[in-house]
Amino acid sequence: MSENKPQSDLFESLRSTWEGCSVLLDINDGDRLVFARLSAGATLKIGNKNCSLQPLLGCPFGSFFRVENGTQGPYLSRYTPSTEGNNVLEKGDGQSIDELRDNRALVDNNKAQSLTGEDINEMRRLGATGDEIVEALIANSATFEKKTVFSQEKYRLKKQKKYAPIVLLRRPFTRSICEAYLKKYPTRIGFLRMDTLSLLLSMANVSANSDVLVVDMVGGLLTGAVAERLGGTGYVCNTYIGGSPYPMDIARIFNFGDEICKRIVRSPLTDLFSVQNGLQKPVSQDSDSCNMESQSNDRISSPVSMEEVSLASENVITDLIPESTSSPVIKMSKPAKLGEKAPQEIISSWKEHGFSCLIIAAPELDTWSLVKEIFPLMSNSAPFAIYHQYLQPLATCMHNLQLGKMAIGMQISEPWLREYQVLPSRTHPCMQMNAFGGYILSGTKISPN
Repeated sequence: MSENKPQSDLFESLRSTWEGCSVLLDINDGDRLVFARLSAGATLKIGNKNCSLQPLLGCPFGSFFRVENGTQGPYLSRYTPSTEGNNVLEKGDGQSIDELRDNRALVDNNKAQSLTGEDINEMRRLGATGDEIVEALIANSATFEKKTVFSQEKYRLKKQKKYAPIVLLRRPFTRSICEAYLKKYPTRIGFLRMDTLSLLLSMANVSANSDVLVVDMVGGLLTGAVAERLGGTGYVCNTYIGGSPYPMDIARIFNFGDEICKRIVRSPLTDLFSVQNGLQKPVSQDSDSCNMESQSNDRISSPVSMEEVSLASENVITDLIPESTSSPVIKMSKPAKLGEKAPQEIISSWKEHGFSCLIIAAPELDTWSLVKEIFPLMSNSAPFAIYHQYLQPLATCMHNLQLGKMAIGMQISEPWLREYQVLPSRTHPCMQMNAFGGYILSGTKISPN
């Protein structure tokens, strides 16, 4: 299959993989998250085994794979997981059958397991599967039958992750990408949580045929999320200050087709304010622009390579960037181009009608200076949403907008999210959660006096 899917195959591309597409590999239920680009020669190291990713080609997203030992070495085999994994047998009164059993008499002295490492290696040499090794460990455990049902499940799951790791093939879209980066490398996306990103899109009223102006300093996640919601209609213009555009590496993971990629454009702020387009940049804002430009260039001068991070720890997300000059594990296939310079006729149209909405996620820049400079580009009654990790920059911006009578309906929101574990007899809020989702300033621009 071709690396760039035609528009007629849009729905099919959402279901199955093809050569050159990006995928998110979820290993052992979130223990490790890896972004990869599929090809016939692509490989992935799982534990101490190198497995080819070729079996993943043509498979539906959501498929499960397990590492198996073959005559040619380890390989990924597709399988259907059991639905009995987290079920606990219960009596008619709702109490578990092991209500009188507990773990108080169990002592962790490493003497309960009679199966040695040499025995396990011998089973591997004889071609035993991961499930067979796990069952042998359970059969040779002197304390397994004395454990509670919950403890038995935890023991089985722990051994399964080690000897029979499971790989879930996930489609990279806004939610999966945002959650993966937030879990493994949150600074790359400015600690932007998924519910916060959803509120940004909703408060800015991003909808079909909108012309959205974004200032994206969160790796391209915001640009990709807007383009995904637009669905090939309207435009998303990623503007920047200075001569170097902000990185958009994450937006390339979305597997956008050519039609959507054409709608993702870049333009420096100076071009949007150019004299030939009819707008003269206010002279009083030159100092603010220089200040923001120096801040943005400091950020871009030393970009963080995700491949370098992956060398330090295998549990960190591997972001395979096409422009990288190093030699990554996964073979590269050139994706569809996105982020081309905005055509002059499109800029002229924006000058005449203004942008439909504005979204800013630029923690590195001064919020008020940036908003003051960008606001003239928006059409009247256009909604805006600004994300920041801290409250004070947004409070200052809101106060100045009120004084200047530049916007109405302004509010600062703090998103709140509680994740629950839902299992039989074990439904409760998760023990470890992200307690803070940043702040969002939203409102509507009004016509100046």
